[in-house]
Amino acid sequence: MLESPGEAPATRETAAARAKGGLLVVGSFVALLFAIELLNTVLLHSLNGVFGLRPRSADGILDVFTFPLLHANLNHVLSNALPLIIFGFLVFLSGLRVFLTAVACSWLGSGLAVWLIGAGGVTVGSSGLVFGLFAFLLVRGFFNRSWWQILLSVVLFLAYGSILFGIIPNIAGYVSWQAHLGGAAGGVLAAVVLRARASRR
Repeated sequence: MLESPGEAPATRETAAARAKGGLLVVGSFVALLFAIELLNTVLLHSLNGVFGLRPRSADGILDVFTFPLLHANLNHVLSNALPLIIFGFLVFLSGLRVFLTAVACSWLGSGLAVWLIGAGGVTVGSSGLVFGLFAFLLVRGFFNRSWWQILLSVVLFLAYGSILFGIIPNIAGYVSWQAHLGGAAGGVLAAVVLRARASRR
């Protein structure tokens, strides 16, 4: 089928709109993390004790929805900010629905893993989202049978693949490998869910 002269510019406009929307949404979320950390610092990080995730506690299940918004300190936010922007932006290029699905699955997967198998204490941080979005980007091309997505996953793996050591207990050290593992599992689940939806269509 031949394309009309107006289709190519429309496609470029859509891609540009998604890129602009991705920067706005992901950038706003990261800015929110910094704002919360500044408030938390003023409050001597008392928010962590209230809204941080406490494994296997009855009221702690609600903290699944809040713990990625909190961090131990400013350096903790900084360590997550850049990969969140990069991975979140790349996911958003596939559309808002894809982005929200990947974030939701990563968020819930990370939180449930910590709640179920966490070592104890209070867990905070958005690194589970980082691992979830990264895992989604790594596997979605194989589910979608998209060569450009597979190529992107190879480039990302070569650049950031070392972070996957963070899901290994003996390697992760003081960080929550449970959050990383659960987030990564959520990212893979998001790719499966989105592929299933596409197949039904």
